[in-house]
Amino acid sequence: METLIQGKVYKFGDNINSDIIIPGRYLIYIEPEQLAQHAFEVLGDGFPDKLRRFDVFVAGRNFGCGSAREQAATAIIGLGVKAIVACSFARTFYRNAINSGLTIVECPEIYDTVHEGDEIQIDLAEGQIRHNETTYHFPKFPDSMRELLELGGLAEYLKAQFQEGKTLQRAVDLDVTHSQGSPFIESPKRDV
Repeated sequence: METLIQGKVYKFGDNINSDIIIPGRYLIYIEPEQLAQHAFEVLGDGFPDKLRRFDVFVAGRNFGCGSAREQAATAIIGLGVKAIVACSFARTFYRNAINSGLTIVECPEIYDTVHEGDEIQIDLAEGQIRHNETTYHFPKFPDSMRELLELGGLAEYLKAQFQEGKTLQRAVDLDVTHSQGSPFIESPKRDV
């Protein structure tokens, strides 16, 4: 993940749902490039190709609402989009995007000022978006989420953790906690 993302904007309205992003009939695909061929196609012929000319999506409220399909974020990645800035995101889409390695930022203040084709710059380290002469602020990502994005999503993060031996140690720690009993986990009955 780049900490400084710059590019040309495509602007969406409110309530862009997962069926608009990727219709259900294409959920047989998992590769970003295959999904991207059909991304947003319900908006018109040639729409997926049109969107490939943009680097950043800016959207209104509730982007990614609808069903909880993780392919919605994957299809957007396949288009080559570097980030999405929206007034708000559907919670499931937000989590799926982060898990897939797609940078998403909530910044409602920028929506009314940006237009299709404008250039914006997103500084993830500083929590800022620059558009024309104005700087907009958004909450910085926690270190854990930034690391997940930097590695390209949850699968890549887990691979890195496993290679460093951290995942196995975490599993051992959880097993020790479980075998000793935990106030939050009901321990199974064991024959001694």
